[in-house]
Amino acid sequence: MKVLLLDLDSTNPEHLGCYGYHRNTSPHIDRIAHSGVTFTNYYTSDAPCCPSRNALMSGKFGIHNGAVGHGGTAADQRLEGKSRQFQSKLHTDSLPAIFKAQGMKTALISPFAERHSTYTFYAGFQEIYDTGKNGMESAEEVTPTVLQWLDRQDQEEDWFLYVNYWDPHTPYRAPEPFGNPFANEPIPSWLTEDVFEQHKQKIGPHSVHEINMYNDNVSPDYPRHPGKIEQYDELRRMIDGYDSGIRYMDSHLGQIFDHLEQQGVMDEIVIIITSDHGENMGQLGIYGEHGTADQGTCRIPMIMRWPGAIQGHVDHGLHYHLDLLPTVAEILRQPAPADWDGQSYAPVILRGEDAGREYLVVSQCAHVCQRSVRFGDYLYIRTYHDGYHLFDKEMLFNLKDDPHEIHNLAAARPELCREAVYLLNEWHDDAMMTMTDDIDPLWTVMREGGPYHARGHLAAYARHLESTGRSHAIPLLQQRHPQEKL
Repeated sequence: MKVLLLDLDSTNPEHLGCYGYHRNTSPHIDRIAHSGVTFTNYYTSDAPCCPSRNALMSGKFGIHNGAVGHGGTAADQRLEGKSRQFQSKLHTDSLPAIFKAQGMKTALISPFAERHSTYTFYAGFQEIYDTGKNGMESAEEVTPTVLQWLDRQDQEEDWFLYVNYWDPHTPYRAPEPFGNPFANEPIPSWLTEDVFEQHKQKIGPHSVHEINMYNDNVSPDYPRHPGKIEQYDELRRMIDGYDSGIRYMDSHLGQIFDHLEQQGVMDEIVIIITSDHGENMGQLGIYGEHGTADQGTCRIPMIMRWPGAIQGHVDHGLHYHLDLLPTVAEILRQPAPADWDGQSYAPVILRGEDAGREYLVVSQCAHVCQRSVRFGDYLYIRTYHDGYHLFDKEMLFNLKDDPHEIHNLAAARPELCREAVYLLNEWHDDAMMTMTDDIDPLWTVMREGGPYHARGHLAAYARHLESTGRSHAIPLLQQRHPQEKL
C-alpha cells in the first residue's frame, strides 16, 4: 500500500477548479478530484498553521492538545505528565503512526517543524527531509526532493509520504518567468466595486490599506504581493498573485503525478490533497491572511482518491480535518484511541454514504481570539479579542446566500445567535469534561496578552493610522485594548 498526502499550505478551496472556481488554477488537482471524493464542507478545527497541524497530527482539538496559538504557552502541545509511559501517546496515536502500524515506511518532506519549533510534528516519521527555508520555499525547491525520494522507493511495497508545498502562502512567490496565466481573466465576480468601497472603510491588519499586516511596505523580492490596494483595478494584482501561486504549485504536482505514472504505480496510490487552512481573499475585508475563525480561513480542501473505493463523488457533510485519523484507521481496520476527537467518515470514502457531523466549532487564537460555530447554512463567529480589527463581538453569516461574509445578520437574527451559543457551550462543556486539564488554552492566550500576532503592536499601528489619515479609529482601538499603551 502506498499513500501520498499533499499538504498545500494556505490553499482556499474556493480558488480550485474542482470546487467551481472560474479560473483554471488546478488542472492536476482537478484530475485527482474526478477520480476520488471531494469534500465541500471540510474545516480545520484550529487555525492557523501551528494549531492546525498540531490538531491533525495528534487527532485532538487545540483545547485538548493545548496548542492554539503561534507564541506563548499555548503554542506548545501539552505534556502528558505523570501518566506518560516509556513512550508518549504520539508514538502510537499520531497520524503517521497509523501507517507505521501497517508496516509501512513513513516519510516527511516539510520545513514546518523548524518553522514553528513544533517538533512533535515529527512523531511517527522514520525519514524527515527539511527543505530548509522555513516555509519560504518555492515549488521548484520542493519537487526535486519528492521525485528523488520516489525514485529510491521504486522497489518499496508500502509507504506513506507527507509533502508540504507553500506557494499559496504569503508572500506570493511564483517565479517571474512563470508569468501571469490569469492576466486576461476577470477577478471573482463577488468582489464588486461596492464591496471594495466597503473594504476601504475597514480597520485592521491585512485590510486593503496594509496588506503587510501593520504597514503597507512592499518587498522587491515579491513583486506579485502588493503592500496596499488603493484602487479597485489594483485588486487584480492581489488575486492574480495568489492564483498564480496555486497554478504554479499545481504544475509541480503534475510533475509528481507524471513521475508516478512513469513508475507504473499511479493507479495503486492513495492520494490525499488538503491544507492546513485557507486564505482570506476579501472575506471580512481581509486580504492575504489566514487570521480569523471564518469561512475564508478555516474551510480547507479535502480530496481523497482511494483505489477500489468511490470515484467522482462529492460529499457535502460537515467534517474536521482531524477526522482523517479515525477514517484511515477504520479503513485499515485499526482501533481508534478513545481520546481522539475525530469522527470517521470512512462510509463516504467506501460507499458514498453520508457521515457528516451536526455542527462544527472552529477556533483561531494566533491573530484574533475567536470561536465559530458552523451549523446548517450559517456561520456564527464569537470574538474574544479582535486583533485590532474592530470586529463585532457576534457575527452571523448565511453562507448559502452570503458565502463571502459581507452581511452580518447577528442583530437581525438573535434567535440563531442563541442557537449557535448553545452549540458552542455544548462543545465547550464536552471538551472540558473529557480532559485532565482544567484550563482552556484560549484563555491562556488572553491572559498572556492576547493573540501573538496582535500582541504589543497597537502603538505602531496607531502611528500608521495617523500617517494614512485614519486617526479616527485610534480612540476605539484604545477603548477595546486599554492594556496597550499608545
